[in-house]
Amino acid sequence: MKSQYLNKVENTVALQSPLFKLKRWQWWLLVAINIFFLVAGQSAAVLLGRFYYDQGGNSKWMATVVQTAGFPILFIPLFLLPSDNDPLASSSSSPPIRTLALIYIVLGMIIAGDNYLYSLGLSYLSASTYSLICASQLAFNAGGPSGVSRWKYFLGFLATLGASSIYSLLLSLMQLSFQKVLKKETFSVVLEMQIFTSIVATCVSVAGLFGSGEWKTLHGEMQSFGKGSVPYVLTLVWTAVTWQVCSVGVVGLIFVVSSLFSNVISTVALAVSPIAAVIVFHDKMNGVKIIAMLLAVWGFASFTYQNYLDDSKLRKAKTNVTETRNNSVC
Repeated sequence: MKSQYLNKVENTVALQSPLFKLKRWQWWLLVAINIFFLVAGQSAAVLLGRFYYDQGGNSKWMATVVQTAGFPILFIPLFLLPSDNDPLASSSSSPPIRTLALIYIVLGMIIAGDNYLYSLGLSYLSASTYSLICASQLAFNAGGPSGVSRWKYFLGFLATLGASSIYSLLLSLMQLSFQKVLKKETFSVVLEMQIFTSIVATCVSVAGLFGSGEWKTLHGEMQSFGKGSVPYVLTLVWTAVTWQVCSVGVVGLIFVVSSLFSNVISTVALAVSPIAAVIVFHDKMNGVKIIAMLLAVWGFASFTYQNYLDDSKLRKAKTNVTETRNNSVC
């Protein structure tokens, strides 16, 4: 009885959500746009990150900074989006400033630590191996970049595996924040979440850059970059931009669907990256990696189909509720 009651409550809440008022094709279009942002942004960012290291870049903290430093570009869509015209609703549902600040600070610090682990892992692993570890916890396979010791390769694996675990926790915390604290159904909330957590993460990363002393090596790193100083700067700039595009897709999917679905799509994006790495960096693609990619794609297909079935049940429930109300009126 208790589980039936909880299901009724969940269905009632879902039916009241403004997102559910969208037509089915509109909702799926919104999901598809966020998937595109995530997959395209993440794949490009991983390749640019590996390119940075391959061409002589060596600063782990700089690679961490650029993962969130591109947040100013998000102010453009934020200002273009229509504002909430219902001050009564917004004032009654808006959480206290202290609560918001605490959420953004905690999430931002977790993001900064997670990004550093990703940067550390990518510096010691090939792009394809890095992506597949993130996607499927693939381990102990051949494919490390030339010149990397076995210890550093193992360290890269542990860092990437740890970052993947923290990333899953982070997505769940974001979804919890949307549902329990923010309680708003606008895309502005998605952008605000991304902007403010990125500000905190960038500040933490910059502090790490200066605290570690890596900032002293940046000028020499730029001068000795394999493709030259200008490509060095452009690599960092476009890495920052692509990570923000990816992050908007991640947070957007959490907002529109769930943290689990966002994590599944991230897995698919990381399974796509090895194909691009083979083309761009000529990484080796062995049987183990191919199997890992197929498993990631299979997981995505299964979850998407299940989500489609759940959506159909929910909309059928909406139709039954509407018919019941019409009959009661008559």
